[in-house]
Amino acid sequence: MPLGTLDRDPPPFFRQGPSALSKLAVFSALALFLMVADARFKMMQPLRVALAAVLYPVQWLAMRPVLLVQDSGQYLESLRSAQSAEEAARKKLNLQSQRANQVEQLALENDRLRKLMGLRDRLHSPSIAAQVLYDAADPYTRKVVIDKGQMDKIGLGSPVLDESGVLGQVTRVYPFVSEVTLITDRDHAIPVLNTRTGARGVAFGDTSTHADAMVLRFMAANADVEVGDLLTTSGVDGVYPPGLPVARVEKVDRRVDAVFAYIYCQPLALASGAAHVMVLEPLTAQIPVRPLPDGPTPAVTRRGELK
Repeated sequence: MPLGTLDRDPPPFFRQGPSALSKLAVFSALALFLMVADARFKMMQPLRVALAAVLYPVQWLAMRPVLLVQDSGQYLESLRSAQSAEEAARKKLNLQSQRANQVEQLALENDRLRKLMGLRDRLHSPSIAAQVLYDAADPYTRKVVIDKGQMDKIGLGSPVLDESGVLGQVTRVYPFVSEVTLITDRDHAIPVLNTRTGARGVAFGDTSTHADAMVLRFMAANADVEVGDLLTTSGVDGVYPPGLPVARVEKVDRRVDAVFAYIYCQPLALASGAAHVMVLEPLTAQIPVRPLPDGPTPAVTRRGELK
């Protein structure tokens, strides 16, 4: 058969249609048109919503194994944490029950001793609940503002507590709000009592170590103070009721060349995060007035000698 009579075209089974370059140009133009139309006129939004609705069951089924594994891990972790919390709660409950029994016994003994010695009962201060509104504007002081004032019978010097301990003292009273100076303020001082030794001292606010700290000043270098000692209010200032938790000793620095020890304390109250507080009536309203001397007041000379 002559070669010229052969059909050089491929059979229909191998026909490719338009060339690859033509397809690339057409689909690129179509993609560009769709992107512009979707960006300007949101034309593809209905189609996108329909595709999301159609593919949601597939996505849901595909995510089930992953979520099952995650939920199983979280369940096991929560189970372990719940068991640990239950064990800690049981230990704490047992400890509190022991302390409750001791407290009842001590309260009974204390009541008997007070009756025996004719001592007056401890002062009980009325309280008012308040909410912390905001911190004071002065960045060099540690003060907050609460939503109770003169209209709520808040007085100057009223102690302020949170759920953990003493937070501060009311230093300014306005008709509807009051300003509270925190115990971590550098100008604030509070008489404290070491519950382990019974020694008294004065704790001041301190910001040299970190933002919310206290320092126990004027304690001798050989004073019996240890890390972890609990400091409570002593009640000798006539402002704070005795026995309120104040701070815990964090560090004791005894220096050879110093007369006093450097005792740093961590306040128990949330000085930076308190939201709800309790305002007590100061003890000055309950303590009897100091009696005047019966005789005439002696005159004092310029040298300080009595006539």
